[in-house]
Amino acid sequence: MADRAPVALVTGGRRGIGRGICLALAAEGFDVVVADLGRDADADETMAAIMALGRRAAWLTADIADVDGHAGIAAAAFGAFGTLDCLVNNAGVQVAVRGDLLDTSAESFDRLMGVNLRGTFFLTQAIARRMLAEERGDDATPRSIVTITSANAFIPAPDRAEYCFSKSALSMMVKVLALRLAPHGIAAHEVRPGIIRTAMTAPAASAHGARIASGVVPARRWGEPEDVGRVVATLAAGRMPFSTGDAFHVDGGLHLPSI
Repeated sequence: MADRAPVALVTGGRRGIGRGICLALAAEGFDVVVADLGRDADADETMAAIMALGRRAAWLTADIADVDGHAGIAAAAFGAFGTLDCLVNNAGVQVAVRGDLLDTSAESFDRLMGVNLRGTFFLTQAIARRMLAEERGDDATPRSIVTITSANAFIPAPDRAEYCFSKSALSMMVKVLALRLAPHGIAAHEVRPGIIRTAMTAPAASAHGARIASGVVPARRWGEPEDVGRVVATLAAGRMPFSTGDAFHVDGGLHLPSI
């Protein structure tokens, strides 16, 4: 292993699942570059928590939907601490209004795809190119790209169809990335959160709570951001060195079929 701390970039890292990932990576020994749309009190709290764990934190204001800005994001991420070992694609948006898929607007579709799929793919492309350009020895720190999708990558939800489309496409993105990057020692992983307690799920908290209580989630509890963070940190640390292109469910059993 290299004689330095590994470095990770977490998009959408200022709060929620992103914060849970940042803190789990810091606890694993990573220095963390936190990227999000703007720095606010939530972002400051995340940065302080990373440093309280004894790791370095760097802030990067970034809009992944702006593809023209991706080269600058990549340069800043690699420049913050001298290199980059892990990209965590966490940034994403939910539908603005839940409703009948037959009423889905082009504006809503384009917004979801622009951030969740187009922005994520092209930022990943920019980061992967820089990773490949770095020469590494056999004892180098493990490198990976971890993409946060959703249980909706495979569980359809007609009231948020465009969100499901974007996440299922990301699931395929991970597979093709895995094939392209595996010969270079860079793993690609997909993490599929289920019902996680965040600001994004808050508008549907009562409906989600009812589903959990009914046993749709066999574990019968909400997932927490740290549940996702622990899985991401395990993958980023290289503790599954012969795995790539797989999906890891963090959903309390939601994905399991039952009769």
